Amino acid sequence: MLSKEDQRRFEQITRQLRESDPQFFARLDRRARARRGRLLILLTIVLWAALPATTVLAGRVAGVGCGLLLLVNAGLMWRFRRRWC
Repeated sequence: MLSKEDQRRFEQITRQLRESDPQFFARLDRRARARRGRLLILLTIVLWAALPATTVLAGRVAGVGCGLLLLVNAGLMWRFRRRWC
């Protein structure tokens, strides 16, 4: 964790870099969005793979919980689809 002074300096440096080289920050932003998208897709694959095993091994309640997680995941992917595509 940075001290308040260090945080202020960091924000000042970041602001100067953003103003001096906006293309650099645009590339960083695209990379972060792509990484987020890959993580959501990976989470979806893992949840779909775990759903049948969870239902068989832990029961219907756990299967319903896993299904609800899949619905939340689908909602997140739908909500942020334009940000990470």
